[in-house]
Amino acid sequence: MKKSKVALLIIAAVILVLLLIVSSSIFVSVPTGHTGVVVTFGRVEDYVLSDGMHMKLPWQSVVKMDNRAQKASLTFQAFSSDIQQVDVNCSVNYSVDRETSQNLYRNIGEFYYDTIMEPRIYENVKAVFAKYSADNLVANRDILSKQVMDSLAAEMKTYGINIISISIENIDFTDIFTDAVEAKQVAEQSKLQAEIEQAQKIMEEESNAKRQVIAAEAEAEVQKIKAEAKAYKVKVQAEAEAEANLNIAKSITDELLSYQEIQQWNGELPAIYGSDGILPILDSDYLNRSRAGE
Repeated sequence: MKKSKVALLIIAAVILVLLLIVSSSIFVSVPTGHTGVVVTFGRVEDYVLSDGMHMKLPWQSVVKMDNRAQKASLTFQAFSSDIQQVDVNCSVNYSVDRETSQNLYRNIGEFYYDTIMEPRIYENVKAVFAKYSADNLVANRDILSKQVMDSLAAEMKTYGINIISISIENIDFTDIFTDAVEAKQVAEQSKLQAEIEQAQKIMEEESNAKRQVIAAEAEAEVQKIKAEAKAYKVKVQAEAEAEANLNIAKSITDELLSYQEIQQWNGELPAIYGSDGILPILDSDYLNRSRAGE
């Protein structure tokens, strides 16, 4: 009786183990944010399993591909167009397309990042940096990131990898180049300061010259106004005298002239010297006027 019970327990245990083995081989759990790539005897199936519990054939295996957004940070060296060495820190955010995960696994494998992504990131960043001089690299980090993004995203899309964003986080130059840049900046600042001082001096000189010109023009205007006033005064006086003379001329008549002559006559007749002595000159008009006066 006891032996039969032991046998039953052994049989039950074996069955339980077999069930566990079978269940582990026919059931698979895919975590959230992943897809399951089904492999049958080494051949990748054309479908994927979504997250959750799934049944499969015992001879099938499931590779779990992470479809969540992932970040890769890289530090490496590149060269500018003027052959200046720079240390670059950049980060790439990416994700694997859920619907084509099986193709990425089939064509590249599970370690696709090391196989294709990282080398292509290096190559694209270096190619973009080689288009810019060292002076322009730091000032154009956003443009650099966009250009790397455009070239890398199109290439990775063919593998079913979505490039979400690329950021050039830091660009570090050699000490020799940094010292040269600082020296150049100091020289440019000194030159700029000298130009500013020279410009201020020129502005002051021009301002003084303009003030002198304005003062001279003002003085000339004053003299002109005085001369015009004087000329106007002379003209007015001349016109007044001419008007007065004209009025006087209009008022003079023959009678007035005769009257003035009579008023100024002293009673003596003019005389001439002849052989017979001094003879008075008698004007017929004068004699007539004398008679008329009588």
